[in-house]
Amino acid sequence: MTTAGRHPPIVVAPVEVEVAVVGTGFSGLCMAIKLKQAGIESFVVLEKAERVGGTWRENTYPGAACDVPSHLYSFSFEQNPTWTRAFSPQQEILAYLERCADKYGVRPAIRFGFAVESASFDQDTGRWTVRARDGRIVIARALVLGNGALHVPAFPDIAGLDSFNKGKCFHSARWDPSFDARGKRVALIGTGASAIQIVPELAGLAGKLHLFQRNPAWVLPKPDHAIGGRARSLYARLPALQRLVRASIYWQLEWRALGFSKPQILRLAEPVVRRYIAAKVHDPALRAALTPDYRMGCKRILLSNDYYPALQRPGVEVITEGIARIEPTGVRTRDGVLREVDAIVLGTGFRVNEYLSSIHVTGPGGRELNASWQGNPAAHLGITVAGFPNLFLLMGPNTGLGHNSMIFMIEAQVRYALQCITTLRERGLKTIEVRADIQEAFNAELQAKLGRSVWASGCHSWYQGDNGRNSATWPGFTVDYWRRTRRPRLTDFTLRS
Repeated sequence: MTTAGRHPPIVVAPVEVEVAVVGTGFSGLCMAIKLKQAGIESFVVLEKAERVGGTWRENTYPGAACDVPSHLYSFSFEQNPTWTRAFSPQQEILAYLERCADKYGVRPAIRFGFAVESASFDQDTGRWTVRARDGRIVIARALVLGNGALHVPAFPDIAGLDSFNKGKCFHSARWDPSFDARGKRVALIGTGASAIQIVPELAGLAGKLHLFQRNPAWVLPKPDHAIGGRARSLYARLPALQRLVRASIYWQLEWRALGFSKPQILRLAEPVVRRYIAAKVHDPALRAALTPDYRMGCKRILLSNDYYPALQRPGVEVITEGIARIEPTGVRTRDGVLREVDAIVLGTGFRVNEYLSSIHVTGPGGRELNASWQGNPAAHLGITVAGFPNLFLLMGPNTGLGHNSMIFMIEAQVRYALQCITTLRERGLKTIEVRADIQEAFNAELQAKLGRSVWASGCHSWYQGDNGRNSATWPGFTVDYWRRTRRPRLTDFTLRS
């Protein structure tokens, strides 16, 4: 008998498919499109939100835009002749992803509001059971995690953060659309990729903007410009021309990989960038505060034309003193100064090395993926993980870039994962699992290269885990990654029927 005023839980029968894909950003949508094109119709795409978009749905802060040229920041099979700028704003990228979901007919396969809580593998059946927080269940032969790394906000470990009650306090990736900065005193904590886009927007509105900087970034000019209607019409009529432009941009960026793998090359560029800072920042004290003391490229290089001018506007203050604590009315620095503010914006990035932390992924024998990684993710080619059969990661460990477009990497990973899934189907296999020795050898090679790269030149960044191990970036050319992932070597895997 049901207690008055309560309803029994809704019981939904499990959905059984061949492939379950998590996420509807570039990774998840690309996987869904390629599954459909390969004739695999039995799949679902599990999305926690109510619309597609991934990172570009989550990050709606003022000034949000891409730092990869527009013509390269799209699927190779779906160019977009309608980009209005050389570097696309967030709204256009989100609209592009929405169009892709519709054009390629994958929207019916998306299960919106499906927040994945856990995924567990049954060795006997060779199936993954994926559970949502609301109780829904999907059972799949293969599981593809395309949820990406830029969706779990990193909240700073600052004493008293929850005590602020003077006004709003939110992370840049959870932007409050009701927030009106006009005339307000605003504290912005952090000077990363999001913050340098937010600063110029807030500097023109806020009565006072306090920017709390722990370390300055290397900021280069952004070669952005409007793409006129005539050019857009030309790209629409002549797709080959846009492909040529895309290829040209790709190779221009690709050669920059040399600078990241050989730090002495980027070191040669540092005096040029320092002269650029000197030309843009006139006050000697501010210039000194904004000039990095670490190798260029060790942390993410940022692009902006309006960041330095915004910092020199009246009412903008750059604070390099460390934060002691947050108080109910503002931010107190270690020198004892309290800056009372009306709002706090946390531009403190993402938990890149814990991007799967919200999902409990359990393989055979009860082995949990996050526990086995211990904050230092590792995989083979960033796609497959020893001990976790029929599991494929997109934008997984050590596939991030500092020089080129992640869409290129995503397409390579999708092709590789799709071939593994096709092998499962065509050979009637129960499982396909990368061998532990293959994964270990790959990561030993990877870490040796990373140890000689600019990312190991002495700074600490979000590329690294707590022990200093770089689990984020690919140490070389993307064309080399493309070559390695063109076709899975089945000798690298254990195949079980």
